Amino acid sequence: MSDLENKKNPVVITIARDFGAEGHEIGRMLADELGIPLYDNELLVRASLRVGESLDKMAAYDERLAVENMAFLPDRYDARSYSDKLFQKMSQVILDLGETESCIIEGRLSDYLLRNNPNHIAVLVTAPFEDRVEIVRKKRGLNKKKGAKLVKQQQKAREAFYKRYSAGKWKMTSGKDIVVNRAKLGREGCKDVIAAAYRYKVAQLEG
Repeated sequence: MSDLENKKNPVVITIARDFGAEGHEIGRMLADELGIPLYDNELLVRASLRVGESLDKMAAYDERLAVENMAFLPDRYDARSYSDKLFQKMSQVILDLGETESCIIEGRLSDYLLRNNPNHIAVLVTAPFEDRVEIVRKKRGLNKKKGAKLVKQQQKAREAFYKRYSAGKWKMTSGKDIVVNRAKLGREGCKDVIAAAYRYKVAQLEG
């Protein structure tokens, strides 16, 4: 796709990731393969400019949210209100990206926000629980018990994020065009499947 076509008919891939399935790594490989940008932490940069907070503060809060699930604790109203403000700003960033350039967006409920975009390809990267535990365990040097605990905690947080910010209307498995199994296809195979769908959609628009 030329730069002009990229702006005129942007095709956006959103990647939802079960924790431990290496969705981020697959997203990076996909960005290299297709020559389009991957937005993950970059969303924090753009959102920080809109909210008026420093990038360090935004990134630190996002990390705490992922680890501790602070936004969903009823006794932490301050954390919840800040998270709501952050999500509202990120939502507008995601919607703007979907209208302006071909790209890959990870997480942040981007599949739900772009559900009405006709040039949106919604992807879920998954793998069986035991496979995800093994991936996480090896990467972080954990034993199996601690690896399983971490996967369960992080998966629960991601699912809670979907439930909270879609008002219960959307799950991580909802509305997906493609579901790829990291354990069966490997990172390379997952990347190839998603890339093929992207190229097919681009060809349709150019035709």
